[in-house]
Amino acid sequence: MTNEDKAGLQLDSKKAAARVGLTSDEIIINGGSPLKGRIKVRGAKNLATKAMVASLLGNSESVLTNVPNISDVRVVAGLLALHGVLVTRGESGEWRLDPTNVEVAHKADIDAHAGSSRIPILFCGPLLHRLGEAFIPDLGGCRIGDRPIDFHLDALRAFGAVIEKQPMGISLEAPNGLKGANIELPYPSVGATEQVLLTAVLAEGTTELRNAAIEPEIVDLICILQKMGAIISIEPNRVIFIEGVEKLRGYRHDAIFDRNEVASWAAAALATKGDVYIEGAKQEEMMTFLNVFRKVGGDFDVEHDGIRFYHPGGDLKPVVIETDVHPGFMTDWQQPLVVALTQAIGTSTIHETVYENRFGFTDALNKMGADITVYKEGLGDPSRRVNRREFEQAAVITGPTPLTGADIEVPDLRGGFSHLIAALTATGQTKVTNLGIISRGYENFIEKLRLLGADFIYEG
Repeated sequence: MTNEDKAGLQLDSKKAAARVGLTSDEIIINGGSPLKGRIKVRGAKNLATKAMVASLLGNSESVLTNVPNISDVRVVAGLLALHGVLVTRGESGEWRLDPTNVEVAHKADIDAHAGSSRIPILFCGPLLHRLGEAFIPDLGGCRIGDRPIDFHLDALRAFGAVIEKQPMGISLEAPNGLKGANIELPYPSVGATEQVLLTAVLAEGTTELRNAAIEPEIVDLICILQKMGAIISIEPNRVIFIEGVEKLRGYRHDAIFDRNEVASWAAAALATKGDVYIEGAKQEEMMTFLNVFRKVGGDFDVEHDGIRFYHPGGDLKPVVIETDVHPGFMTDWQQPLVVALTQAIGTSTIHETVYENRFGFTDALNKMGADITVYKEGLGDPSRRVNRREFEQAAVITGPTPLTGADIEVPDLRGGFSHLIAALTATGQTKVTNLGIISRGYENFIEKLRLLGADFIYEG
C-alpha cells in the first residue's frame, strides 16, 4: 500500500469514527483473557443500507427498525438527505424516511459525503425513476479486491439508462424511461442483484433476472419491496421475476439480524476460549457457519432469542473452507475465523473464491506469531466443491501458534475485526489503529468489548 493509500485509509477511518461518536481512532488491548458475557446484535449492515435506499421508490414515509448505529448507515442517511429525503432517527434503531420532496443533489456534495462508500451505485435506479437522472461519484470501499461496477452499469443499460463517464464520476439519464429487461449476471453478485431489484420494480414491463444472488439479505429486501407494492417471485435455479408496477408506497420493516457480526463475535469466543451469548442471532440463516464452527471444535446452544457460542474445552481442529455465495460459506466469515484456526492443531486451508485480495490482513497475524502462507494464484484440490475462479487465492494456516501483542493497523472492515480478535487472543499488549474502519459495520463494538470483559484502554 502506498503512502497516499495509507493517508486515505486513515482519513476514511477518522471520518467513520466521527460519524458514530468514536473520539479516538486507536485502542490498546491486553490480551489472553476469554470473552464471556451477553451482547445483542441489530439489523444487518448489508440490508439496512439497501432498505434505506429503497425508501426513494415510495410515495409515502417508510419506517425501518432494528437499524444498527454504524457509519455506513449515517453515510446513506446523509446521501438521502442531500436528495431531499426527510430523515429522522428515533430511539432503539428506528429511522423514518420521507421521500415526498426528492430533488437533484449537487455532484460535489454527493462526492464529498459518500467518501469511500459504494452505496451510491444503488441510488441509480430509484433516482432515474424519480428524477430521470442520477450521479455516481468515484467509488471506494474496503481494499479487498477490484469489485468492478460493470455488472451494475450493464444492468442499468439493459433497462434503458444512458451512461456517461465524467471527471468526477458517472452521470446517468433515462430519456425514454426504464423498461423491463432480460438480464443474466455473469456471477451471482449481491450488489448487482440489488441493483436490478431496485430498478425493475417501477420499470415498465417484466424483468427476468438469472443467476441472481439469493442471500437472506436479498430475500429481506424483496420482502420490503413487496410490502411497498412490488410483484416479485423467486424461482428455482437463481431466477427472479419482477413485474413492474406504476407506483409504490412506503414500508414499515424490522431489518434482518447481521449474520456477519454474529459470526465475528462467535469466532472471537472460540479464539479466546470464551463463552458469548449473542441475542438476536437465529439458527436458520447461520446454518452453514454453525456447521464449520462445530467442525473446528466450538459448540453452541440455540435458544429462542439468540445463540450461545463457546469453546467447550479440548483441542481445536483444522478445516478446509471454500468461500462462496449463499448458501455457501460467506467470504465475510473467513477472516474472523482465521484467528481461531491459528490455535487449531494441524493445517487448515481457506480457498477464497469471492474476492481476489482478502488475505492482506494475515500480514499482521504473522507479525504476531501466526504461521499463515497466502497463495496468490490459489491452490488446486481434487475434493473441491466450489468451481475454481480465475482470480481466487488460498491461505494455509498451520497451528497451533501462540500470538503475542504488536502494533497493527486496520486495513479493512472484516480484517480489522479479525485484528481485534487476534489482540484479544494474544499474550501481552496490542495497539490497534485505524479503529474507525471497524465502525462501518460493527455497532458499539467498544461497549460490547466491555460487556464481554475484555481488558483494554480506550480514550473515548
